[in-house]
Formats: sequence, C-alpha cells, structure tokens
Amino acid sequence: MAGQLVRRYPWVASSLVVLALVLGLLAGGEPTVARWVGSGWALLVGARIAVRMVRDLIAGHWGVDLLALTAIVATVVVGEYVASLVVVLMLTGGQALEDFAGHRARQELRALLERAPTRAHRLDPGGGVVDVDVADVRPGDLLLVRPAEVVPVDAELVGPETDFDESSLTGESLPVTRGVGDPVLSGVLNTEQAVTLRATAAAADSQYARIVAMVREAAESRAPVVRLADRYAVPFTLFAFLVAGAAFAYHRDPTVVAEVLVVATPCPLLIAAPVAFLGGMSRAARHGLIVKEAGTLERLAAVRTAAFDKTGTITVGRPALLAVRARPPWGSDELLRLAASAEQYSSHVLATTIQEAAVERGLALDSAQTAREEATHGVAARVGGHDVVVGKLRRVARSAPDAVEEPLEQGELAVYVAVDGRFAGTLVMSDPARPDARETMEELARLGITGTLMLSGDSTATAEHVADAVGIARVHAECLPADKVRLVQELPDRPVLMVGDGVNDAPVLAAADVGVAMGARGSTAASESADVVILTEDLRRTVTAVRVGRRTMTVALQSIWLGIALSVVLMGVAATGVIPAVVGALSQEVVDLLAILNALRALQDDRSDRVDVPGSAAERAEGAARAGGVLRPRLR
Repeated sequence: MAGQLVRRYPWVASSLVVLALVLGLLAGGEPTVARWVGSGWALLVGARIAVRMVRDLIAGHWGVDLLALTAIVATVVVGEYVASLVVVLMLTGGQALEDFAGHRARQELRALLERAPTRAHRLDPGGGVVDVDVADVRPGDLLLVRPAEVVPVDAELVGPETDFDESSLTGESLPVTRGVGDPVLSGVLNTEQAVTLRATAAAADSQYARIVAMVREAAESRAPVVRLADRYAVPFTLFAFLVAGAAFAYHRDPTVVAEVLVVATPCPLLIAAPVAFLGGMSRAARHGLIVKEAGTLERLAAVRTAAFDKTGTITVGRPALLAVRARPPWGSDELLRLAASAEQYSSHVLATTIQEAAVERGLALDSAQTAREEATHGVAARVGGHDVVVGKLRRVARSAPDAVEEPLEQGELAVYVAVDGRFAGTLVMSDPARPDARETMEELARLGITGTLMLSGDSTATAEHVADAVGIARVHAECLPADKVRLVQELPDRPVLMVGDGVNDAPVLAAADVGVAMGARGSTAASESADVVILTEDLRRTVTAVRVGRRTMTVALQSIWLGIALSVVLMGVAATGVIPAVVGALSQEVVDLLAILNALRALQDDRSDRVDVPGSAAERAEGAARAGGVLRPRLR
C-alpha cells in the first residue's frame, strides 16, 4: 500500500523524506547542511512550478502559481527553509488531497462501474445452465438470473413475475414488479427468486453498457477548475502582493514579506472547486441522472430558459391506436396490415405502435420489396404487390392527390395511408401527457426559470393543446429538426436547457447549452448528444438536475470564498510580524482542509431535491387526466 502511494505521488513522498531529513539534521546539530538540503529541494520544486506557470501563460491561462512560487523563493531567501518545505509539501500534497476527496465524491459513480456484470447463466436446449462471458450473450438467448444477481443484458421476462431493484439505474427506491413479457433493463437487481429472461440485445448494445460508458466519461471529465480559479487568481494575487508590500514598508523586514506570502498560498482555489464538482456529479447519479462532464453543472446552475420536445418528453411517448378509418375498397384490417408492413422499415415511434396494433389483431405482416423513409415525413414501401405510403398528409398527398384531411378531436392526429396512388384511409392515434409535466413546469417557475417553451413537429392545434394542459405558454409547432436547432440558437435568455428523447431531438440537444435526454426509453442518439441523461421516466428529474447544478456551484464558490477569507485574515495577522513562517504554513494547511470539507457538502441532498408529486397514485392519475387526457404523439 505504501509503495503504491509512493509510486503514485513521488513528489509528495520525496517532500516528506526531505522534510524528515532536514528536521533530523537540525536535531543532530547540522543547521548549515539542513539549510542547503531544504533550500535546494524547495527551489527544485519551485523550478517545476515555474515551468508549469510559463506553459500556462503561453496557453493563455493566468493562474495562481506565481503566488506559490513567490512564497517558496521568499522563504528560502530569508532563511525560513523549513517553512519553504511546508509550503512545498502543501503544494505537492494538493493533488493527493484532491484525489482523496474525489474518491469520496465519486463513490456513487464508481458503484455503477463496479456492478457491471461480467458473467451470465445461459440455458442450453437440454435444460442445463452454462456460465458464459457476458460479451458472448446474443439476442434470443435464454438466461437464468438468480436472486441478488444483476441482469447482464437487456431482456424480456419469460417468467415468473417478480420484483426488480432498479435503484442503481433510475433512483427509484421501491422494487418494481415485472410480468411475463415485460422488458427488463440490464443493470437492475433481481431481488426475490430465480427468473428466466430472453435476451433482446447484446451486452455492448444494452442500456447498462451505455450507462457505464457515460459514467466513465463523467468520471474522467475535469471540472472547470481553471476557469473558476482564474476568476479569483489575479485579484487574490495582487491583494497578497499589496499586503506583503505594505508589511515590508512598515517593518522594513523581508522576513515579514515571506510570512505574508506563506499564508497566502492559494491551494483552496485549486482544490475546493474540483471536489465540489465531483460531489455534484455523484449526487446527480444518486437521483438517476448521469452528468457527462463536470462543466455541465456550471451551465445548469445558470439556466434561464427551458425548452421541451413534446412526444416522449411532455407526453408519455407511448401512442395508442384509437381507430382505423379505411376508404373502400380497403377494409380496416387490410389497411392496418399494409401500413404496419411498410412501417417495419421506419424507426419512428408511431411505426412501432402501428406494428404492435397489427400484431395484436393477429395480422401477418409482409416483407417489402423496396422501402424508403423520409425523416419526419413518412415511409414509402412496395409491399405485397402494392405501393404503400404512410405518414403526414403532405407526404401522402404527393402520392395520392385525393387525400383529404381527417377531422379530429383535440389531442388527436391522424397518420395517412395511400395505396397504389389512391388515398386509402387514416390511422387515428393519441398520446397521454406525463402526470408530472405540469408539476415540472411549476417547479421550474419556482426556481426562476419562467422562460419555458415547447418545440414540436406536430400541428399547431395539437401542440398548443398539450402546452396549455401542462402550463407552457410559448409553442413552436410543425418544426423539423433543423427548425428546432435554429430556434434554440436564437433564444435570447441563455443558457438554454433542452429536454428531448427521440432521434429527431439529437441535433437540438447537441445545440443547446445543456441537452437533457429522457434516456430510460429514449433513443441512443439522443442520449449520446445530450449533456445529461435521465435514467427514469420522471420528467421532474429535470428540476433535480437544475437544483444539483445550483447547489454545486454555490458550494464550490462558498469553498473558494471560505479559503480566500481565511487566507486574508491570516495575511492581516502575518503582516504584523507575530506569526512565524512555519506556523503560517501550517495554518494554511488547516485552511485547505476546511475548504475541502466544505466542498464535500456538494454530496449532500437538500430537502428541495424531493420533487415527488403529493398524494396517492389514484390522485396522481386523476391529475394526469385533468392535465390533458389523451394527447397526440410525435410529428408525422
């Protein structure tokens, strides 16, 4: 263990050895040798700091290294070489202190990595169980998952019905019951009994693997330490030099200058911010939020405008087929069968609903001879000897000029179908609003984010109906992906937070200052483009993300100011000449420790983090009905 620490932190270990050697030489009556050894090591470390400082200046970064370098040189010049070594130990030990605090802050992030399954129990045709590497699992394999084991890949439950602990993915503390045929995400914990699952994805394509990849990226990201430190580095450095100059002018003693500069060594500026940001990322993970990089927390804290996609974000995103309105000579089942056959070649959320509705009616789907999807407009395919076009009215009307608009109730929208160049009918669908959507808007307003808007590909009437139901005042409807990007870029009140879930949302999530993906069921493209991924279907986690960002920034700035304030007090006392340089250096170590401990407060939850909707499940369901009943799905 000691050997690992020495290899990892050679400068810290060397500084400790030199300090011990110097103290031993002093105790043995060799002050001259002790001075040469201590001063030589301090100047060597100072030269290393000087090289780093020059590199930063060339790169355009003004840091706080100048103050630390001056403190080392000043103490060596006036003969306070023991104080020089304490300063050197403090500077070289700063990385070790940051790592120690960072290890505490990363615990929740590392928990996901440590729980990543590596083996799976595969059932062979003869009924036996074979342990295989999780990378060897293929879709369709039957897997046995025993109690207290983690589900290795995305799968569906074959049986029996049981409870799963999904807290590590979603933050949901209560077990979730899954029935036969229900999807089960990789990474959840089987709690009660052995179950059989059928793999639906390989390990590399499963939800947990994507989460682990995002967590690795998050854990490796660096907080905006340089930016935060640089904001205070110049005035803090100038103030320290001013105090040191005033002390010298009054005492005419260079020793007092060294004593002032020693207590002004700026370790709190360098250490407190990264510890606070790591704590904030860890806290977000506890709430089912993966923050991909620490700088996102700073932008979250400053968010002034929140934009939302509609389907799958404001609404549930699980559209239901209400009616099939066929035109002669087509019957409703035949129309649905042709439409579903064509939609097999579309990635749109409505395509899945149409296919599921056809399967539920026992309709056999045909393969297509040719198929082509036009993003956001529809799909055209050659199915069973027929040319079938499914999608928006404008697209279908190009193939079937006799297509007419379907009269709809508010909150509904039709998917139009043309067969062999003639209008064949419509598929009417609806999509319920999330029960937590209105609550989310109210919470954002209480946080001062009153600029909320909806960007939707749906018709104006449908989008406005949904927005009114959940309390969003500004609506931009009938948007293509490029329109959403342009609208977000043109928003005046920044930073802008954008929440979405679909493939169409990936460009605007990347364009926003903070992109938030509803990742529990959203597309991989959206999750990869976003800065924050919500691992549950709870839209209120958007509010939690903003709160975590604000608290993290508050704690980071408080820690920096705490270190600055204590350093200023110590500088004032040192300027009187009553604090020996060694005592001042040790006092600064105490300041560093206090700043780190305060920064670790970013790990703690506030009472305001609990944004659960009050009342029973029945009351929440009733609230959802009042919030808009059935609502129309995404752009088509």
